[in-house]
Amino acid sequence: MTKQQWIIELGSWLHTAPGRHLLAWEQDRLDQAVADVFGYHALQLGLPELPGLRANRMPHRWVTEDALVRPASGQPGVVSLHCDFDALPFPNASIDLVVLPHSLELARDPHQTLREVERVLVPEGRVVITGFNPASLWGLRQRAGHMRRGMGFG
Repeated sequence: MTKQQWIIELGSWLHTAPGRHLLAWEQDRLDQAVADVFGYHALQLGLPELPGLRANRMPHRWVTEDALVRPASGQPGVVSLHCDFDALPFPNASIDLVVLPHSLELARDPHQTLREVERVLVPEGRVVITGFNPASLWGLRQRAGHMRRGMGFG
């Protein structure tokens, strides 16, 4: 399964009853986690279906996508950008808050994505990460897909 196919499959699953339940649960936790984070610049990497910055009051907020397979974010007050997660178009130490909703699962290189997040974060900046447990059935399924692609079968 290609990354674009996986993004489309995840997007479809998020519209099912279990997917909507997960989004509601994550939305509640994200709202609590970002509500009192102060600064000027906030960034969400991926998954615009989940408005992870809606409870945050920073004046400058961006939602980025690294794939052009779904429409831009409809989140009010948030600018949508298209960029690679492993090469963020922000200066060093310029972002106060980064939210990664399932972004590491979708990233081409999760370690490089985290290095980029560390690069753009201000000292004492905050990172909020959500994702599926890699030891869960979902995680095992994804790992099997990566192995098939690595062997040239996907």
